[in-house]
Amino acid sequence: MEKTELENVLKLHKKWLNYEKKGSRINLPEVNLSDADLLDANLSDANLAGANLSDANLSRANLAGANLSRANLSRANLSRANLSEANLLCANLSGANLDYANWPLWCGSKNVRVDVKIARQLAAHFCALDCDNEEYQEAKKAILGFAQKSHRAIELGLI
Repeated sequence: MEKTELENVLKLHKKWLNYEKKGSRINLPEVNLSDADLLDANLSDANLAGANLSDANLSRANLAGANLSRANLSRANLSRANLSEANLLCANLSGANLDYANWPLWCGSKNVRVDVKIARQLAAHFCALDCDNEEYQEAKKAILGFAQKSHRAIELGLI
């Protein structure tokens, strides 16, 4: 998609979000937005199912409620992105930067493909919880070594 066409789609989506006339929701399933610069973009409630967003800059993007099922987000920069209520079902996030992004804790994040860096990061956050439940403590002990290899382990007090 050409840059000017993308800018127009984003403007129409912004109008739609603000309930303005002639606005329209982003509905771009299977679109190729690889390498797109979507820094600070408001893509909330957008339909990007199956979209190619590999290597895209989605830093600080608002993806709340967006449909990203089956989307390719490999190597995308999602730092500080809002993924609350986003549908990531079967999305590919391998190599993506999720630092300071929020991970949706609902079934819409089921079957997300991640790399070991992201898996360690999620495990590290799990191990950083304060829970005195015996079953939790056993689970934490079982994955702590894996979690301590996360690039966030020191910040989270695991090392």
